[in-house]
Amino acid sequence: MTRLLTALILGCLAWTAATAPARAATAKNTIGLKATVVTACTVDVTDLGVALDVVGGETKRQVGSVVENCNDAKGYTITVNSANNGKLQSGKNTVTFTTLYDGTTGNGSGSVSVTRSKATFAKTAAVAVTIAGNAKTIAGNYTDTLTITIKAK
Repeated sequence: MTRLLTALILGCLAWTAATAPARAATAKNTIGLKATVVTACTVDVTDLGVALDVVGGETKRQVGSVVENCNDAKGYTITVNSANNGKLQSGKNTVTFTTLYDGTTGNGSGSVSVTRSKATFAKTAAVAVTIAGNAKTIAGNYTDTLTITIKAK
């Protein structure tokens, strides 16, 4: 009987081993994540619609505002350029002005450039002009256009 019992136990153990699920070795793998952010620089310009006093003159008169946004880690440059090289024109008559951007005075030709050293978001800057008054200014409608450009470094 002992032999029979031993044979039965051994048979059960063999059957259990054959039907038990095999244990797998641990396996792992990876998923690489990637992302690209393109350089994006924008300016939102507001023209204040100011009528300048060329006879009495203007000192740092704000004519507009700019909201700067640029995600370049190296920074960017803002440039303001006058279409008439720093002159309001009425026909052949002109009145010279100086452009200021965020407190920086231009070069006398109506242009000014400001460099930022890092990425900046929602930076508001003022655009202003200075005009030396001249009581002998010829009558007319004097105009010019300022163009604001942003460029990543």
